Parts: sequence; structure tokens; C-alpha cells
Amino acid sequence: MRADVAARNAAAATFVIFGLNGLVFASWAARIPAAAAALDITAGEIGLLLLALGLGSVLSLPLAGPIAARIGTANTVRAGGIIAAIAGTGLALALFAGSAPGAAAALFGYGVGVAWWDVAQNIEGADVERRLLRTIMPQFHAAFSLGAFAGAMIGAWLSVLQVPLAVHLLCVAAVVTVVLLAVPKYFLPHLPEQQNNDGDARRGRFAAWREPRTVLIGVVVLGAALTEGAANDWIAQAAVAGLGATEATGAVLFGIFVASMTLLRLAGGRFIDRWGRVAVLRTSMAVALVGLLVFVFAPTVPLAVAGAVLWGAGAALGFPMGMSAAADDRAFAAERVSVVSTLGYVAFLAGPPFLGFLGEHVGIRNALLAVALLMVASLLTAPAAREPELARR
Repeated sequence: MRADVAARNAAAATFVIFGLNGLVFASWAARIPAAAAALDITAGEIGLLLLALGLGSVLSLPLAGPIAARIGTANTVRAGGIIAAIAGTGLALALFAGSAPGAAAALFGYGVGVAWWDVAQNIEGADVERRLLRTIMPQFHAAFSLGAFAGAMIGAWLSVLQVPLAVHLLCVAAVVTVVLLAVPKYFLPHLPEQQNNDGDARRGRFAAWREPRTVLIGVVVLGAALTEGAANDWIAQAAVAGLGATEATGAVLFGIFVASMTLLRLAGGRFIDRWGRVAVLRTSMAVALVGLLVFVFAPTVPLAVAGAVLWGAGAALGFPMGMSAAADDRAFAAERVSVVSTLGYVAFLAGPPFLGFLGEHVGIRNALLAVALLMVASLLTAPAAREPELARR
């Protein structure tokens, strides 16, 4: 079936929004060492900053689905993006002032904005996927990875030029504001909440939390999110602290991880359509585990690069498959995506500070081994993401 013009336009707009989200994220993640230097803080204190970001996300995620169901994905993306831009400006000011508490407060606000933005873009992506009648969610997440790769490379370049992170963040905030005011207008039209729920408007707001399949998909995404998020938050710092690499080299290594993840996401839809979510998910997590182990035990930067490539490839498809699985039933997609996102973001809440504190005792590279436990949890709960029989093609 040929996609209509509205669906094609919505797909292009969603791709841009995912890409911008990745660029915004990498502008922070790739330059965490620069933030640590500007604030003169330790790995454990970096973990506290990341905890503030995670708290902002997790506390606001349960509201993101109901908000998107009420005001639409376009308006929710705009609201979240503007909040993130304001928070980014506050983070820049905190870095100028050398204030760690100010940075933590700004990152909390950033977490709120990104949570709304993230849930809304995934709901929109699932709607577009259904209209196109093929698996396309991994390509949207590839757009995120492309944006993150671009952000990492820009971060590495600005690091070489010794441009302060604060200046970098102010420029990103301006770009976000301009793009988010224009692009979401091409999203698919918002349906009133009653229509979305096929007449079941009386269903409780938190009913999805009592659904075993939804919660198990959340566990899958929790492991996948930490697999990806641990690299996003720590791979650059691990290269600097564990291998003696320069800050620029750490940013490049992060970029390599993201590039590997991006390539698999671009091709991943074909794999999922052919072999199904469960088989692809299990294979992905096994490859990610091998990559993690290679990176942790690599004695040299080139070998660490090989580990980052495998780690990125394995981390590519877990999160998008979880989002698609949560949105299988369009009637309750918003609330289920919100639940799964919340459980996934628990990884961002608990993971970064735990890895940071553990890293102070065993080194940050060795601390990354803790991620393997949740990789195993994702492997065990993978069957929950299986496609409904009626959705098979």
C-alpha cells in the first residue's frame, strides 16, 4: 500500500525531531569530561549530576503519556523541547559560574523536558509506522543516533578548539527553539482522547501499570536503555580515565559507538520484519554483551574501539523494538509507551550514579560490568515483545 502524503510528511518530520533530540543529548553526553573539569568534580559527583537528570525524567514520565493523549504529540514535543532549551541555558549559566548545585537543578529541568519530548516522539513514530504498514521505528531511532553522532563530532571539534561547553549549550538551545516551533506541525493530526481510546474513555489513567505484558516490555527496555545509556554517559569518561585517552579521543570513541548503533538501526527494520522482535532482541543483547566485555578489558584504544563497535551494534534495536511493542494497540499506545519509557528511564536514574560511585572504587571501566546483569534481564523477558498474531505480515 502506497503511503499517503500526510504519512510521508509526518515520517520526515518525526525523523528530524528524533535527530534533533540526539543532537541535544550528545551536546551534553560527549562533553561530560568538560563539565567535570569546569565544575572541578569527581566521578561520583558526576553521577549525582546524572542522577538529577534522571530524576527529572522519571518523575515526569508518567505524566507524558496522558499529556500527549490530551494535547497531541506535536504540542507535547514543543513543550518538552522548550523546557529542555531553557534548562540548557540554565546549565550554561551554572557552568560559567562554576556552580555544581546550579548545574544539578538545570539538569533536573532538562530531564523533565526530554522526557516529554521522548515519549511524544515515540508515540508519533508508532502512529507513522502503522500508517506505513512496515517496521520503521528503528529508522527513527537511527535519526536520534545520527543526531547524537553529529553532536559528538561537534563536541570533539569544539573541545579541540577549546570552546567552553557553556557557549556550546547556548547555541544548541537557540537551534532547538527554532526547529521545534516549525517542524512538529507536519505530524499526523491529533485525534481526540475519546477516539484514541475507541470509546473506552473511562479506563483508568494508570491501568497500563497493571498489565503484565506492558511491565515485562518495560523490563526489556530497562535493560536495553542501560545498555545504551551506560555508553552514552560513561564511554567517553571511561576512555579518558581508564585508557589515558584525551578528551577529544573520548568524544570520538563515543561517536564511534553511536555510528555503529546508527548503521544497525537503519537496517534493523528489515531484520525485525524477517525474523521477528524476539529473535532480533536476543541476538542484539548477546552482541552488546560481547562488546561490553571487549571494551572493559581492552588494554589499548584500538581494541576498545572494536568493543565500542560491537556494543553499539548490540544496543541498536532494543529500545525501538520496546517502543513498537508497547504501541501495538493504538487505542492505548500513549499510556503504554509512557509506562515502558518510565521503566526504561529507571536505568538512567539508577544506572549513572551507581556506576559513578562504583567507578570510584574499581575504576569506571570495571564498573560498567554491572550493566551485564540487566542485559541478562532483557534476554529473559524478550518474549513479551513478540508481535500480536494479527500484526504479523
